[in-house]
Amino acid sequence: MQRIMVIGVSAGAGKSTFATRLGKALDVKVFHLDAYFWKPGWVEASIEEFSQSQQAIIKNHNSWIVEGNYTATFDIRAEKADTIIYLELPLRVCLYRVIKRWLTNLGNRRPDLGGECTERMEWSFLKFIITTYRSRKKAMKQRLDFYQEDKLVVRLKGQRAIEYFIQEIEKAKSSSAS
Repeated sequence: MQRIMVIGVSAGAGKSTFATRLGKALDVKVFHLDAYFWKPGWVEASIEEFSQSQQAIIKNHNSWIVEGNYTATFDIRAEKADTIIYLELPLRVCLYRVIKRWLTNLGNRRPDLGGECTERMEWSFLKFIITTYRSRKKAMKQRLDFYQEDKLVVRLKGQRAIEYFIQEIEKAKSSSAS
């Protein structure tokens, strides 16, 4: 695992936290796509800018963990990834985590957003999560099935599976360091 994509069924699946822990355990640099997509003041990057930033990450680093879904640029990362890790939690858990993150970070800037955007919540974002959850879950399964033949595809469904996987990676690192 040298070039890793971390994706999830929805916001709130734990992609940022998981990728950060995985990066520490593997000693691999983590890139949060939100930090490249959102400019200061919640201005969206153009598709060209966003694509170019991802191409630069992939070109300039031998190993990387890129965290985030962004289906419009999925293939840029998937083409060069050797591993795709997919996190899936129930909709209610994802919603709870999104709301909790908002309340916890209210008025603050999140590092996974490049530190340039103050935390916010919009009804349209919650509505998007609710109305697209099932269709995205189905689309992710098809996408992962497609890549399964030439990449390591790890599907972690549920918090226990996610925690077990990351703990095993962390244990392997600590035992190899001893």
